[in-house]
Amino acid sequence: MRRSWLIFCAVSMLGCTRGREPTPIRVTWLGHAGFEIISPGGTRLLVDPWVKDNPKTPAEWKNIARYSREARPMAILVTHAHGDHAQDVAALAEASGAKVVGTGEQVRALEIPEAQQHIVNVGGPTQLGDVTVHAVPAMHSSEPGGRPLGYVLTFADGRSMYHTGDTWLFGDMALIEELYHPDIVLLEAGGARWGLDPKTAALAVKKYFHPKIIVPMHFGTFPELSDEAEVRATFEGDPRVRFLTPGQAVTF
Repeated sequence: MRRSWLIFCAVSMLGCTRGREPTPIRVTWLGHAGFEIISPGGTRLLVDPWVKDNPKTPAEWKNIARYSREARPMAILVTHAHGDHAQDVAALAEASGAKVVGTGEQVRALEIPEAQQHIVNVGGPTQLGDVTVHAVPAMHSSEPGGRPLGYVLTFADGRSMYHTGDTWLFGDMALIEELYHPDIVLLEAGGARWGLDPKTAALAVKKYFHPKIIVPMHFGTFPELSDEAEVRATFEGDPRVRFLTPGQAVTF
């Protein structure tokens, strides 16, 4: 009798939870390749937060003091050490006390205090709050040190998000899909001579990934990059594509 009651309770609970919507993932584009990501459990992460001199970053997000108060992150993820991705990382780390995630060469080159260094490389996962972070390859350069990375964030409800970093398309993207099945791809889509141009970015998704959401990034910041009109024209008709407005949070 007791066993039957327990089975009834378990089945009832499953029926109640099966129809629930997942707790949202909150994403704010900071312009260029920078994002604030807040997990369903409230873990706040920054990825490539170049803000002070970023012409696409809204004024209220340029203030470094903001990141020591209402927008204080648990960690800052660095894909590579180029200025348009990592220029403000040291100042943000000092203001927030956040861990800085990246290769040892990059983190040390940015002069991050040892206590705040969270060194990773392509391979195993690392846990940040309720988010599992996987460093994955990117095909680019990184100066003054270290190899470039992308990041896959896996959330407690099983969903995952892939930030490509600066990259070209490459065969191991098939392994990123096989291992992590990213539901959301933050996709470099206007890299001009430095990375994925719009057509190649679209090909990368078509060839390797099956996401529910595609968020183009890294376009229109400089004259040399593809502008928004070109990116929109390339992805026109794809219902998965979401163009974000810098500084405005969206939920997925």
